[in-house]
Amino acid sequence: MNSDLHIRRLAYADLPQVIAIERRAFPTPWSLAMFVLELSKPSGICLAALRDDRIVGYLVCSRYDTVWHLMNVAVDERLRRDGIATVLLERLFERADRPGVQYTLEVRLSNEPAIALYERFGFHSAGLRRGYYHDNKEDALIMWRTVAAQRAEADEAAGAPA
Repeated sequence: MNSDLHIRRLAYADLPQVIAIERRAFPTPWSLAMFVLELSKPSGICLAALRDDRIVGYLVCSRYDTVWHLMNVAVDERLRRDGIATVLLERLFERADRPGVQYTLEVRLSNEPAIALYERFGFHSAGLRRGYYHDNKEDALIMWRTVAAQRAEADEAAGAPA
């Protein structure tokens, strides 16, 4: 399924394809300037998922002080439920997870598939942002994930050379 998927750093040259996916994925899509701003932050992690040299998904995560904020995850609508977002999140956590590291995000209450995905990765509900989404004033679910010391140590041990 995802053996032909390649994950790499998102680049400025990818933005035309990213914007096309973004506009189809969200009722209030990010502007080009918003993507440029996130790509320009040296502490962020911005990933592209490619299949046959074509962008099929992306992830934008910014670091604010000690917390990672998962800002944007999208997959080409024709390829949703194909595990692309899962692979993007796995790569993010491979790069950023350390004992005690925290992540946060906001997600539409109506986006049950995304909420289920985030819960599979250990995110937990932590409240609501009322009227967060400008297009329809829908509330956002605030979710948090904290990397446990034991889990991070186990992951490090599993990746350590024998």
